[in-house]
Amino acid sequence: MRPVTTTAAKDSPSVGPSKPRWLGLLGPGLVTGASDDDPSGIATYSQAGAQLGFDVGWTMLFSYPLMVAIQEISGRIGRTTGRGIAGNLREYYPNRLLQLVVLLIFIANTINIGADLGAMGDAAGLLIGGPHLAYVAFFGTFCAGLQVVMQYTRYVSMLKWLTLALFAYFGTLMVVRVPWGTVAWGILLPTFSSDGAFWTTVVAILGTTISPYMFFWQASQEVEDINAVPEREPLVLRPRQGPDALARIHIDTLAGMALSNLVGLAIMVTTAATLHAAGVTTIETSSQAAEALKPIAGSFAFTLFTLGIVGTGLLSVPVLAGSAAYALGEARRWPIGLARLPLEARAFYATLVFATLLGVAINFSPVNPIRALYWSAVINGLVAVPVMIVMMLMTANRRIMGKFKVVGRLRTIGWTATAAMAAAAVGMCVTTIG
Repeated sequence: MRPVTTTAAKDSPSVGPSKPRWLGLLGPGLVTGASDDDPSGIATYSQAGAQLGFDVGWTMLFSYPLMVAIQEISGRIGRTTGRGIAGNLREYYPNRLLQLVVLLIFIANTINIGADLGAMGDAAGLLIGGPHLAYVAFFGTFCAGLQVVMQYTRYVSMLKWLTLALFAYFGTLMVVRVPWGTVAWGILLPTFSSDGAFWTTVVAILGTTISPYMFFWQASQEVEDINAVPEREPLVLRPRQGPDALARIHIDTLAGMALSNLVGLAIMVTTAATLHAAGVTTIETSSQAAEALKPIAGSFAFTLFTLGIVGTGLLSVPVLAGSAAYALGEARRWPIGLARLPLEARAFYATLVFATLLGVAINFSPVNPIRALYWSAVINGLVAVPVMIVMMLMTANRRIMGKFKVVGRLRTIGWTATAAMAAAAVGMCVTTIG
């Protein structure tokens, strides 16, 4: 294992004179939530605001408790069992299900990496000029290299700091004129339409906010934190750590998903107040949204929005590659973990680098990245449903979770989230066929 340094003995952080207590509570949930606002997600939210104005703001309020529930459940699986989701699938469920889920996760994540790197390259080209493919290659190499060479605790700390990139979208929102009364109406009073484009957008938003790679990442990071802190053990082995651990996961997830949805809402409101109001209703990529903002909202808004694309990409690409490597590694029984030295987990790190470089290669191929991203969203939407069903069954199984079975309100909301994603998947299939 890599040498790690930490001051946290359990899940209640010990606090030094310069480190606020709340900072020690934020980790896997914060990074997972922030990574959800990747350049591909920015494109989805931009399209929603540009096309439908303020009428879909309610989707962010609706999806928030569903996101919190399913991500908290993911975190509980890792912290309780000491295994990620793929590891538990391997131990307790049919191998065919495991292999299918891992294959689909790898394909969807790789395509998503390619789309995110492409958006980052376009954004860098907009800001400083030059060939966007050169930036794609640089960002891909940079993201893969950091995960290989950087010590785990420092790497996680860097990811936390990268979440500050999301505040660029709050800054953009502050420099445009917004009819806040109309915004509040759109958030608090759901409006519906029989138009197929409306439901396609709603499905895309749900598919963006609730994605399988987020489940795998948060669960695996809880396992990494167990390995990084010697006093921590899986809760099935050390039940006394349960109250502090579950409280930390709850707070961490509440904060991470709140940041994710507030940023998504800020992007929707910004593009609704500018692009939709100006009659610009067709946006396919985050860089297109940035370009369209410039003549309408000014250079400062354009710059903030574009910098946010690069910053969120630097956060999301490692999470996408990492979640694919964790899933494949657990399925294959490899030594895994960013806390391990590369020579101790060769196959894990090779998978991580391969997924990232494959994403780079997509941008050099004839594959249309927008079309590829669409099919990535379809795969994510379809694979999320069986994974969520298995997760809900897993967390009700005392043999897996011991005394920490998920019950009560969290279980109810978890099943509600699963049903919502199933409905979204059906809607996605219907709109695709139509």
